[in-house]
Amino acid sequence: MKPTHPAPALPAYQLYGEPGAAFVAERLHVETISARSRLHDWEIRPHRHEVLFQILHITSGQAEAHLDGRAVPLAGPAAVTVPAATAHGFAFEPGIDGLVVTVQEPHVRQLLAAEPGLWSLFERSRVLTWASPGARAQGDPRPLGAAARALAEEFAGHRPWRAAAIDAALLRLLLALARALPADEPALGGPQGRAQAHLARYRALVDARFRLQPSVADLAAELGITATQLNRVCRAVLGRGALDLLHARMALEAQRQLAYTTLSVKRIGLDLGFADPGYFTRFFQRLCGVSPTAWRAQSRTR
Repeated sequence: MKPTHPAPALPAYQLYGEPGAAFVAERLHVETISARSRLHDWEIRPHRHEVLFQILHITSGQAEAHLDGRAVPLAGPAAVTVPAATAHGFAFEPGIDGLVVTVQEPHVRQLLAAEPGLWSLFERSRVLTWASPGARAQGDPRPLGAAARALAEEFAGHRPWRAAAIDAALLRLLLALARALPADEPALGGPQGRAQAHLARYRALVDARFRLQPSVADLAAELGITATQLNRVCRAVLGRGALDLLHARMALEAQRQLAYTTLSVKRIGLDLGFADPGYFTRFFQRLCGVSPTAWRAQSRTR
């Protein structure tokens, strides 16, 4: 199996190998492991996703995962969860069978918000293996496999109420993952560094406050650090400043509302704290490359 080598500077992608647009309207994407990895000689080199949460489910075959510098052997059935900002890469055995689920992390947090403690299980990378050396997973792996297949079927289909069905299937998959975790299973990646801790708390604050357009200085003060320190943390982990992450969250919400609602562009801008519709349009176009109206039109032809 070809080893995965650490890169000197980790790139940030939407999906691996696609550095293009910074945001996507679709909240979730499902594809086979082979669909993308075979294009890269079965090796996904270390990289990060700024706002995306991923679930890798292996039905059969072998792989090696690299999660924040730790190498983990995998043999199906197995599963890996990768939260946003986690450095990760994979080396796959050709012909491996399985799925990769990619979803916007704020949406995962929202789905799990009704059950206190559920999201905390996925704040760091998790590995579930039933067949690999040192395997640690509880129960029967078949419910997890069935949940992954059900999500893939809903994603590929066009039945009525598709978005709601996808959310239901994703929640089923997340619950299957949580139930398969041993009660004493630690998160991978070693002790969480101070920078990662600050970044996780900053993301949570951004998710809660972005509609108020808070200043970076105010958010940093709530974290007990200065704006300069917060910017240093964001650039060290993600290569982008704290304000960039706040603006990215605002643009992501605008894309969602443009794609999934019939609200006017002016109303969406007001909801995000923009009193001037023209300023909102310029903000959106600067971050997304097209106007809100053009984005809405494009999202409905996908």
